[in-house]
Amino acid sequence: MAFPWLEFFGLILAFSISVVIPGADFAMVLRQSVAHGRRAALFTSAGIATAILVHGAYTLLGVGVLVAQSILLFDILKYLGAAYLLWLGISALRSAPPKPPGALDAAPVSGGGDLSAYVLGFLTNLLNPKAVLFFLALFTSLVSARTLLEHKIVYLGTMSAMLFGWFALVSVFFTVPAVRQGFFRLGRWFNRITGLTFILLALRVAVARPG
Repeated sequence: MAFPWLEFFGLILAFSISVVIPGADFAMVLRQSVAHGRRAALFTSAGIATAILVHGAYTLLGVGVLVAQSILLFDILKYLGAAYLLWLGISALRSAPPKPPGALDAAPVSGGGDLSAYVLGFLTNLLNPKAVLFFLALFTSLVSARTLLEHKIVYLGTMSAMLFGWFALVSVFFTVPAVRQGFFRLGRWFNRITGLTFILLALRVAVARPG
């Protein structure tokens, strides 16, 4: 069976539009960029890009349908996601103001810093119940049931690479010295704004419904 290019480009176009809409992932990469520098933001971006492979995999296996149709499973996932975002918001509010950029931003992060940044991004995306519904809607509406599994795997790989590429660009932009310095001038207001953003996102996730 020839590769379904028309289906592929339709899926990628729809995914591209959704990627640039700001949400929890964007807020997390922004905070990492300003507070911890480019390296941390890139590892966080990699975690986000990996998490969508998980969403895509269980969607292809049919688990996404089960979660979407089960109120109990959906509620468990959404409350876990809301609790995680709430924890991120409270942590941001309690954090010290981000330090001005320096040479340490480009240096390797010790003490598991890279892994911590990766896990932070991974969990931010993985625990988002909207991602379950998004992938389910995307694949059921745009991908034919006759599409071969290997082609669907190519779809997922492309989407993951695109997501990493987008957030890598976000990481680079917000770590440009002039841009980053503007956020530093906010001082503690940066923590308050990002903290409240995560808390509002947590409330949004908590009231989400599968329908």
